[in-house]
Amino acid sequence: TLKEFPPYIMDVERVFHATGGFGETSYAKNSSLQKKASDMVKHITLETIQELYLTTTPKSLGIADLGCSSGPNTLSIIREMIDAIEGTCVKLLRPAPEFQVHLNDLPANDFNAIFKALPEFYSELRKGRIDGGPSVYIGGYPGSFYGRLFPHNCLHFIYSSYSLHWLSRVPPGVYDEQGRSINKGNIYISESSPPQVSQAYNRQFQEDFSLFLRSRSHELISGGRMVLIFLGRMAASNHLDRGNAFFWELLSRSLAILASRGEVEEEKLDSYEVHFYAPSKDELEDEVKREGSFEMDQLEMFEIEKDVGNGTSYGTAVAMTVRAIQESMICHHFGEGIVDSLFEQYGRLVDEEMAKEEIRPITFVANLRKL
Repeated sequence: TLKEFPPYIMDVERVFHATGGFGETSYAKNSSLQKKASDMVKHITLETIQELYLTTTPKSLGIADLGCSSGPNTLSIIREMIDAIEGTCVKLLRPAPEFQVHLNDLPANDFNAIFKALPEFYSELRKGRIDGGPSVYIGGYPGSFYGRLFPHNCLHFIYSSYSLHWLSRVPPGVYDEQGRSINKGNIYISESSPPQVSQAYNRQFQEDFSLFLRSRSHELISGGRMVLIFLGRMAASNHLDRGNAFFWELLSRSLAILASRGEVEEEKLDSYEVHFYAPSKDELEDEVKREGSFEMDQLEMFEIEKDVGNGTSYGTAVAMTVRAIQESMICHHFGEGIVDSLFEQYGRLVDEEMAKEEIRPITFVANLRKL
């Protein structure tokens, strides 16, 4: 049965998805920033899965990509994992294992785009091979990763890139008893937000991340590994760094500009909040310790290169990236009519602010081992 949500809280699981297909505004065409991030820490991902394979040597290796989305990034990282394990097996003069690949995202994700790309993916794997290539079995698993997705002990390695900063819902604590937002004029934690807002977001993060860890602990074998890449923040106590929170501040300003022109209703703007949270290093470490199923082997912070190439400004690249991810939620709440002008405005604001002072969004890579 579909969960019943108060009218002011959007059903994230049903509505939220990256823009599918291969059009100009699709996630497939606008996920190069995410690709840059996963490439920057690819050595960690591949070393971890190789190390895991060497310590467990399974005949069949269970891999899951949580929040896989639907662009070219989905299958490219899987290909690199398979190549890395095969390389290890060649050195050891050992046959490669079978690969069971579980691709997960929310039900509205464009899984069909992934499935359509599979014949080419399999033929590339087999190209020029006398042995027919590795045995790879790929399946789609729609559902929220804030809860169980797979059978007990069926996975060896879990990968998740740019997904865990999305919460399971907008924190209920940002609404009063009448269902009105206490965070008027903002869509995330902002300077003018009352303290209850950041507390509500933090509570929701703790609840979600703890449930994520507990669910994965059932699905991973003992000694199984996870590499998680997601957005975060630098300061432990201050949510208002000139990083990921600032990008939401600029989207909030863009919506306010549209409202001042009469393109967006004030009431709709006041009731819109994002289901996002940028945790600090301490919050992540504390939650892993508190939940107790995993040990944090590594937690690194990094920044992505700002140079986007193609003669595109950084603001435009950020706007297209955010649009490809947020469009489903914005259309559901405000209607489709505002999307083009909203993101044109947003791109301009990002470029204006970058000209004044650097915006430095932080990304974490966490390497966890199941106890």
